[in-house]
Amino acid sequence: MSSQQVSSTLQPATTMEKVTITKPPLSSPIRRTYTFRVKRYDPEKGRYYWREYKIELTNHETVLDGLLKIKWYQDATLSFRYSCRMGICGSCGMIINGVPRLACETKPYDLGTDVITVEPLSNFEPIKDLAADFSEFFRKHRSVKPWLIRKDETEQFEKLESYYPQTEEQLSEYLEFAYCIKCGLCYSACPMVFLNRDYLGPQALAQAYRWSADNRDEGAVLRLKVVDGENGVWSCHYSGTCSKVCPKDVDPALAINLLKNWLLTSKRKR
Repeated sequence: MSSQQVSSTLQPATTMEKVTITKPPLSSPIRRTYTFRVKRYDPEKGRYYWREYKIELTNHETVLDGLLKIKWYQDATLSFRYSCRMGICGSCGMIINGVPRLACETKPYDLGTDVITVEPLSNFEPIKDLAADFSEFFRKHRSVKPWLIRKDETEQFEKLESYYPQTEEQLSEYLEFAYCIKCGLCYSACPMVFLNRDYLGPQALAQAYRWSADNRDEGAVLRLKVVDGENGVWSCHYSGTCSKVCPKDVDPALAINLLKNWLLTSKRKR
């Protein structure tokens, strides 16, 4: 075999064509100038007052982006809470155009108006500007014992030989209510919290159901004693506003009705 024949046999039968992958062009952002009307609180004078700011935002930016631009470039004294900027931590809850929302998930462009009204959450004591005091909110949350309770308290100190089993059906009994991020939007929207400051509120009551519905828990009786009263489930008149504003589609109104059902039928005794 000649060298020419060897060379021809080593050549690939086909030649791979170079493929160029191009990304589709992104649409140009829509820019608008918005008027932010911010309800601020002065802790030194103990009063609220309004301030207006003009800020340019695109259709991709959020109310939180707007507040940050105001703080960075116009008024460094503006105070508000935020952390994750992706709807997980629940820190940036505030009333935007009359509705409790997360600022990081609310785009001014989607609101359909050039005037954005921002207020601190109602039913909370103010700290400064848009930052509210959650102390009472979390006190009520802790009162329903939001953790797994076992009758044998020594279990937590012992080495477990096996896991507590749980089926998909058992998980579905409470999973929806486990998505709560404690943002306080439902608490702010509840008219009964406004009328009765001692009312536990939709968030705490929903968590009372969440932990009691868990098949691994044995403390439902303890929680039902806490929620069975005029400041518990019986203060709920089922306005449904709590469920409407929840950014995680939790349904606190449903949880409260399920707790009422347990109390009336004595179905939950463990």
